[in-house]
Amino acid sequence: MKKDIHVVGAVIVKDGKILCAQRGPVKSLPYKWEFPGGKIEKGELPEDALRREIEEEMKCKIKVEDKVEYTRHEYDFGIVHLTTFICYLVEGAPTLTEHVKIKWLDPQELPSLDWAPADIPAIGKLAKGF
Repeated sequence: MKKDIHVVGAVIVKDGKILCAQRGPVKSLPYKWEFPGGKIEKGELPEDALRREIEEEMKCKIKVEDKVEYTRHEYDFGIVHLTTFICYLVEGAPTLTEHVKIKWLDPQELPSLDWAPADIPAIGKLAKGF
């Protein structure tokens, strides 16, 4: 039986553009694009996990707003349960620590990247406007 992995992703919006982050070569799903975030720890609310993860991995602070999408996707390493939220920067600027590249794209440009499969349902919604 595969392990359930509960994660959150930040759809960080700035000046109408959305932050996209590219995974590194040594991580699972190498070089795939994703919304930054990470695992929800036991007893942690998704919004709190997202604020913590973004502070740890991108060295900035965000305000978490509305949920965009919940996706369940089965990978070879486990079943990922991803919840994405619209977020806004409140302090600092995203810094690369775990990702190899970031881009700010207009919502309709999002489908042009090679996204991690769990992120694709949110991409479909965001590309139509939010």
